[in-house]
Amino acid sequence: MDFPISGQHISPIYLAAVGFIVGIFGGFFGVGGSFLAGPGLFVTGLPMNFVVGTDLAHIVGKSLVASREHLVRGNVDMKLALIMAGGTMIGTEAGAQVIQYLKQFKMVNIVVGVVFIGVLILISAFMAWESWATIKRSHVAELRLKGKTAPPAVSRFHEKIQRFRLWPMIDLAESGIKNISFWMILIVAVVAGFLAGFLGGGAGYLRMPLLVYALGVPTKVAVGTDLFEVAVSASYGTLSHAIKGNVDILIALVMHTGAAVGAQIGVKLTDFFRGPKIRLAFSPLPLIGAALIVYGLLTGHQMK
Repeated sequence: MDFPISGQHISPIYLAAVGFIVGIFGGFFGVGGSFLAGPGLFVTGLPMNFVVGTDLAHIVGKSLVASREHLVRGNVDMKLALIMAGGTMIGTEAGAQVIQYLKQFKMVNIVVGVVFIGVLILISAFMAWESWATIKRSHVAELRLKGKTAPPAVSRFHEKIQRFRLWPMIDLAESGIKNISFWMILIVAVVAGFLAGFLGGGAGYLRMPLLVYALGVPTKVAVGTDLFEVAVSASYGTLSHAIKGNVDILIALVMHTGAAVGAQIGVKLTDFFRGPKIRLAFSPLPLIGAALIVYGLLTGHQMK
């Protein structure tokens, strides 16, 4: 099928299949799925600037579907989501501006590709280590008898973040967090937003781990909150990239046909797993995205 906006010929079946798979992962792990959708678009030959913008566009609809399901389950901290959305928009615009700068020198593919690979590998390694350590700790007899799940292996880090006192301090009731600095939340949001604008997607592959490890948000609440926030901030990111000519809306719509179905399946799967196991299952997935980008960079990305 020809897509005149980007000038590419890509199978719509392939795009819908990618959307479906990404939808399942997004609903289950609370991420937009750009760690797979972005590389999946790149290997078709789509230029990286279109990959970034189009990925954001397709994520909007899928995240709305998945976040609605999580809202019903009480997994969305609305106050946290709205603060994160504001910070993410600031970061997203900064990332989009860097893309515009790199386009002038025709360096978007190589620079974004290399940074993307590095970020995905780091996230995968860290989450695998942390979640496995947490699961091992949860087997301690005392915790098992009490029916509790061990706190994350890096719990001391988020405790330090929560002790940081810089006005205004806010409470996040749904997340079970009292008196956390507004500015710490904003920093997390801006960093994730920059990567969303620079690498594409909603950057949930970074923001969901940051919500858990940096802020101390329970995993399931982090999943639902991140999806809701992605729906808001990705809408802004899509508009910004569309103005800059980086969005092929037809490709995004085809992907959404599969993603809308997959997202609902993914959300339902969260009912059967605890936080550490969700994080452990998530940990190898960024490596798939990294492998696809390496393939694209080395072979000329011609998988159509």
